[in-house]
Amino acid sequence: ISLMLHFSPGALKTGLDIRLYGLCRVHPFQMSCGYWKNKFDLDLKHVKTFGNLLTFSISSMHFFEYKNKLKPEAGRILVSEPYLPDPNFERTIILLCEHNAEGTIGFILNKPSSSKLGELINELPHCENNVGIGGPVQQDTLHYIHRCGEVDGAVEIGNGIYWGGDFEDVIEKLNANKLEQSDIKFFLGYSGWSPGQLDDELEQNSWIVNGRVTQDLIFDTEASEMWKKTLRQMGGRFSMYSNYPLDPTMN
Repeated sequence: ISLMLHFSPGALKTGLDIRLYGLCRVHPFQMSCGYWKNKFDLDLKHVKTFGNLLTFSISSMHFFEYKNKLKPEAGRILVSEPYLPDPNFERTIILLCEHNAEGTIGFILNKPSSSKLGELINELPHCENNVGIGGPVQQDTLHYIHRCGEVDGAVEIGNGIYWGGDFEDVIEKLNANKLEQSDIKFFLGYSGWSPGQLDDELEQNSWIVNGRVTQDLIFDTEASEMWKKTLRQMGGRFSMYSNYPLDPTMN
């Protein structure tokens, strides 16, 4: 990429703060050179000045680059990169419940819908929990994860976190207060990947695979705080990612 920019006289002496306009994936951005250099790993080459005209080329630019050491598997979570261009998965946390040769299934943990559980299930009129949007696939289906090992047919995916189980048994336990509303999360639809699709997205740096999955994160953390909290708990460079603005034109 080659760019030519105008700057005010004396800018080089006072500390150049040039604002660039362009594209970062599909998002517009407006970042100072210093911000770019620190956050976007710019490699500037062939810098030349002609009066108040500055020219240079960008030999490489990696807005977000992270090579996963962990492989996706049931019981782990996917953390979306800060500016994932798919609006279905913007700043999402996805709990993986199945990952094998036939594909991958998971549920977005931090995308609540406007629907209450009692509005969707007549047998649970007292349940005021918001139902989450599990993903863009088959949003006319209802799914659930919970931390009740006594639900018939439930599959443990790790750390006392269970997927599914007999629906009638879930309703019975909720009505009898044997299963607290805070111990179960319902979702409309799910997130699904065909064989090899998720691996391709990982190669494109779309997701961070995280194995630090706790009941506290899934059941006791507000949806609006989950993405940032997860990255901050991971520490290091991930804490920095958590502070990236929603709008990359703002810095």
